[in-house]
Amino acid sequence: MDVTLRQLRAFTAVARTGSFTRAAESLHITQSALSGLIKELESQVGVRLVDRNTRRIHLSEAGREFHSVATRLLRDLDGALEDIDKLKRLRRGVVRIAAPQLMASTLMPDVIAGFQRAHPDIRIRLVDCAVEDAIAQALRGEVDISIGPYREGLTELDADPLFDLPFMAVFPAGHPLEAEERITWTDLVRHPLIALQGQFTEQLVMDLHGTVAMMAMRPRHEVAFMSTALSMVSAGLGVTMCLTYASTLVNLYGLRMRPLHDPEIRRQFFVYSHQHASLSPAAEAFVAYLHEHVGQQAWVA
Repeated sequence: MDVTLRQLRAFTAVARTGSFTRAAESLHITQSALSGLIKELESQVGVRLVDRNTRRIHLSEAGREFHSVATRLLRDLDGALEDIDKLKRLRRGVVRIAAPQLMASTLMPDVIAGFQRAHPDIRIRLVDCAVEDAIAQALRGEVDISIGPYREGLTELDADPLFDLPFMAVFPAGHPLEAEERITWTDLVRHPLIALQGQFTEQLVMDLHGTVAMMAMRPRHEVAFMSTALSMVSAGLGVTMCLTYASTLVNLYGLRMRPLHDPEIRRQFFVYSHQHASLSPAAEAFVAYLHEHVGQQAWVA
């Protein structure tokens, strides 16, 4: 049985109007075309659905039963198509994002606020977590996108470059580093160092391989989140290093931020999404807005 949507719409129009003429007018087709669609439908289902005479038409018993089913099918289909159209026009949808805790508390609030002013019907769900967990959530398909630094072996994820930033030294006002004209990694590690646990510090050691700074890098404290490190720096417990996108939080703590040299070490961050799950129109629009917002920031230059 190969019933078509055109046949169903023709049948329900006849049932609704009680007239082939009015039904044809409502569908913007000729009366002969409408009659042909009804005959095709009756041939497909194998029973007469519409009884006709010279004065009026009415549905047969089978037609009355079939009408309720056809109406429900078309209503559900039209509702689904309307939902898809709303998604396409960004009139509804949910975007799930995983971001490192520091980024979630500095960059992302302004991005989300700006995006929702433009698209108030789109819901944003932000998951703030450790860097590695943010990437892992994209791998597991728990979020639409995640934001994080380059990592090897992420073959199942598409990586869209977001920004490439240098490491900066962070220390309290009045700290001896403030008097240095040019701060090197060797200068930084002479002071009690507060670093992040896991791959953050491991990768820095690899980047500093063969330097005096690498041999002297023994963090006094290792914490899970950069916001904790900045709070500890503010309390006078040591110095740390971070990327320039954290400048709003660094300034909030009243800390100083200066470039680190010899060598200059940079980190590239990406927007990750799963290769086997296409982004929704809402998620695509959010990623585009995120790129636009980042491109306007002074710390990107």
